[in-house]
Amino acid sequence: MAKILFGFTAVVASLMLVESLTCNQCRYGLGGFCLSTSTVTCFTNTTCFTGKATFTGLSSVGFNIQGCLRTSACNLTTTESLLGVSYTVVTLCCSTDQCNPAQISGAPSTKITLTAAIGVAVLAFMWGSIL
Repeated sequence: MAKILFGFTAVVASLMLVESLTCNQCRYGLGGFCLSTSTVTCFTNTTCFTGKATFTGLSSVGFNIQGCLRTSACNLTTTESLLGVSYTVVTLCCSTDQCNPAQISGAPSTKITLTAAIGVAVLAFMWGSIL
């Protein structure tokens, strides 16, 4: 009986893994760059998506978001207005693992460069004081 129960559990678990989809997730994005990235597992009736809201007349300025979305809300373009300012929201979907690439900002590389410069300066100061 235990072997049958184990076999049934293995089959159910493998079916659950087949239906899951791994997507890039960006909760906060500005100007096409993601400020916080991660991955998320989407389940039945959802796909990976990238959404971008841009202001009319300023196509390079806007907000973006990524993650999982219901398939019924995919590939839509809507125009809205907030306090008299028009903006367009475009949602694009895809259905393979991590098919919505996340663009991360240059902030991490900038921090590393600054840290390296400070480290070299401290090292030079310490080495100069020893000699």
